[in-house]
Amino acid sequence: MKIEVNGKGVELAETATLADLLDQLAIPRKFIAVERNGELIDEGDFVARLAEGDRLEIARFVGGG
Repeated sequence: MKIEVNGKGVELAETATLADLLDQLAIPRKFIAVERNGELIDEGDFVARLAEGDRLEIARFVGGG
């Protein structure tokens, strides 16, 4: 299936979850926020399957001073 992540196309298996996507992209689950089709996703929902055409925005929190 094809989805969009931060404006770029990504190809995934039909049964892929958000957790699978994060693993595939080597994105640690700590200090991130994920929006799926305009709605913020709780970390507990990372096991939900993604769907063809989903649009995800993944933001990483960066600290510093």
